[in-house]
Amino acid sequence: MNPRRPLAPLLGALLLATGCQHGKDARPTTPEGHVRAVLEQQVADWNSGSIDGFMRGYARADGTRFASGGEVTRGWRTVFDRYVKRYGDRAAMGRLAFSDVEVTELSPTSALVFGHWRLEREKDRPEGLFTLLFLLTPEGWRIVHDHTSSATP
Repeated sequence: MNPRRPLAPLLGALLLATGCQHGKDARPTTPEGHVRAVLEQQVADWNSGSIDGFMRGYARADGTRFASGGEVTRGWRTVFDRYVKRYGDRAAMGRLAFSDVEVTELSPTSALVFGHWRLEREKDRPEGLFTLLFLLTPEGWRIVHDHTSSATP
């Protein structure tokens, strides 16, 4: 055994014995981790063309609120219908990316999220900011309030 590294074999065995997880196999254990997982899934669903999947990130409740462009939409179904009307085909959906995401845990069951969104489409690249309120619901962490704005091109 190398005298400069006497703990290396022991540490390796310990990590293997405890079933250390890393990468995509690891499950979130904090509110921030759960919220980020929801957002990552929303991006994946959007980019696969699934508004249904994307909407799983929202609380399926009458109180779910979406504000954008000077309009307020209330209720999961109404928000869903708004997305379908506005982004009804793959060309309109484009490719979604979130960046500069900041998650602030407000309590063990609520979190405030700020971030930047961007769509890459064939003819344009709309982008803007979002503010989300997540609550821990019986279905998991879900968006209950979404305020999304577009940046001026």
